Amino acid sequence: MAGRAVPRAPSGRGTYLGKGNPMATTFTLDDLKRILLEAAGADEGVDLDGDILDTEFEVLGYESLALLETGGRIEREYGISLDDDALTDAVTPRALIEVVNAQLSAASAA
Repeated sequence: MAGRAVPRAPSGRGTYLGKGNPMATTFTLDDLKRILLEAAGADEGVDLDGDILDTEFEVLGYESLALLETGGRIEREYGISLDDDALTDAVTPRALIEVVNAQLSAASAA
């Protein structure tokens, strides 16, 4: 691999090898969609490319077990800890994105 640069994490510490960015400061709807699909797939009748920010996860075909798996993946990829109650209280993509971004902000401030 001589001559090939290895990408660095934005902080300059460590090597960024994953899809998610453990040094990221913003978690987006696209990040959530990717992780949802990886963790639990998608219901046949659901279009995740539509306007889903305020659609309840249950309507999108994701139940509590799928959301716990999604939360676990987010924790591993982004190096944060999500409270189980906050995770289950986040019933829409918008609410979950807000929970994740609050944790990312707290982690980057620490």
